[in-house]
Amino acid sequence: MRTPLSRALGAATLLLLPTHLPVWMDAPARLLETMQPAPDVFRGIIRRNVTLAQALSEKLSPSAIHHLVEAARPAYDLARVAVGRSFRLTLAPDGVLTAFTYEIDELRTLRVEREGEALNAEIHRRTYDVRTATAGGVISSSLFNAVGEAGEQDQLALDLAEIFAWDVDFNTEIQAGDSFQVAVEKMYLDDRFCRYGRILAAEFVRGSRTLRAVRFDGDRATGYYAPDGTPLRKAFLRSPLKFSRISSGFSRARFHPILKTVRPHLGVDYAAPVGTPVHAAGDGVVTLAGWKGGYGKAVRIRHANGYETLYGHLSRISVKSGQRVSQGRRVGAVGRTGLASGPHLDYRMVRNGVFVNPLKVISPPAEPVPAAERTAFERLRDTRLAFLDGGSPAAALADTTGTPRPDGAPAAAGAGS
Repeated sequence: MRTPLSRALGAATLLLLPTHLPVWMDAPARLLETMQPAPDVFRGIIRRNVTLAQALSEKLSPSAIHHLVEAARPAYDLARVAVGRSFRLTLAPDGVLTAFTYEIDELRTLRVEREGEALNAEIHRRTYDVRTATAGGVISSSLFNAVGEAGEQDQLALDLAEIFAWDVDFNTEIQAGDSFQVAVEKMYLDDRFCRYGRILAAEFVRGSRTLRAVRFDGDRATGYYAPDGTPLRKAFLRSPLKFSRISSGFSRARFHPILKTVRPHLGVDYAAPVGTPVHAAGDGVVTLAGWKGGYGKAVRIRHANGYETLYGHLSRISVKSGQRVSQGRRVGAVGRTGLASGPHLDYRMVRNGVFVNPLKVISPPAEPVPAAERTAFERLRDTRLAFLDGGSPAAALADTTGTPRPDGAPAAAGAGS
């Protein structure tokens, strides 16, 4: 039998008991309540000869892949995935797709995310940080080496050679002591250099001759121009190969290495590895694309004003007879078909039915800057040429109207823009 004193002590004990469990006792329960299984994230790269469906087949069912592709279609067609591009797949603990991203290119990423039962797709766009820089060097052995010694990449040498391709044969005419200087756009993402943009101004010193070029993008004129407004582009390239060497020149009497007899060699032989791209020297129409006797696989192009060019000993042909081609268009690749002792290009030029030495043809220029855009050109010319001598990067980024270009505007690299 409980006394009044024991009942009082019991009541006091109840009042003294804690209303909640101690933290150390409650923690496991709270962790169980809040802890959720982490989603599974899978990253991959599109491999050669592998479709997106094949790349995802280990993680998603065919129906789930179909649902993903259809959901993305309004924003981007996932049938067009490219080799080397990365993707990321996020799955809930129960295996349901919650998110998918695909790197379309440097500036665009496809994002597909689940919202309830639906998958919504959008393209996230980034912009380049465009910076203008200068580079220069002196040639000791080759333009490639000089560009590399200046801390730049091979692409800059290719772009520079393309700008001056109508005035300088970089296979035969450069010498030790020649020099170059460029003002070029460099494209960055997250402070990482991605590629070159436009070459805004360039200078190439060859012996006693100084060549200068300015990039001008007007409404009626676009390209590279000399300071006086004359376009650098001319009717014919100095060489149909970007970089090689001359193994045999134009001659009226040359000992043929295969036929073992002296006979005219009415062209120029460029020694280069099999597969080296061969480019059309000028605009024209293909009149032959096939086998031509001792020339082997050959391409012949008819140009304006009675000119023709012939490209012999090709390993493959990239054009068809009757096709119209533009200057610089790839027409084939270096080979050793026909009467050829080794891989090379036999390049020939005909004017009014007579073979002429391609290295001595004076190519007429294209039309100069139109009078209506002359003032804009001269303003831009002065700005960009001064930049080669230490001018302001901000000024060099100005366009033909004098207003800054959008930093994120994609720009084609070098002379190809």
